[in-house]
Amino acid sequence: MNRRSFCALAAATALAAGLGLVGQASGQSGWVQLFDGKSIYTWDKVGDANWRIVDGAIEADKGNGFLVTRNSYKDFQLRAEFWADHKVNSGIFIRCTDPKKIGAENAYEVNVYDERPDPSYGTGAIVNFAKVSPMPKAGGKWNVFEITAQGDTLTVILNGQKTVDGLKDSKFSAGPIALQYGTNSTGAVKFRKVEIRTM
Repeated sequence: MNRRSFCALAAATALAAGLGLVGQASGQSGWVQLFDGKSIYTWDKVGDANWRIVDGAIEADKGNGFLVTRNSYKDFQLRAEFWADHKVNSGIFIRCTDPKKIGAENAYEVNVYDERPDPSYGTGAIVNFAKVSPMPKAGGKWNVFEITAQGDTLTVILNGQKTVDGLKDSKFSAGPIALQYGTNSTGAVKFRKVEIRTM
């Protein structure tokens, strides 16, 4: 490389660094937004929950139903922020085998349900597969779920704390992702900054 080419490359690198471009791609590499804070037209509605956009978040406070991705996912990392009233029955369902009829019998349900009658499968648990003890409370504040599904191994982190640590199960191998506003709910649930990285 001659001196002129080297100087041009150095100048371009300095400009990119000054604009905050260097390192940004590698830090966010592979992450795709499932919700952009503006619309839910890329999701399918199942049920009669009154999903709508409020202040950059998806919100529901009536009915019973799901927002379901149109794409299917197998191995991935999922991050989502959520806010729920204490009496809300909600969750994130992954690897849904039937996107028209979603439940804990045909998907992994990462639960949000502070007042679930059986708290062992309450907030932070995977219903019917991985209990949580003690159950963390998520009501009335913004929280962050980090969910990893890789092969037969599932991990759930809620606000930096592992609530499911390497569950081994192969019942459901792939499928859409669904956000829930469930039966017996009182109050609202909100989701924002929902993003996925496939592996």
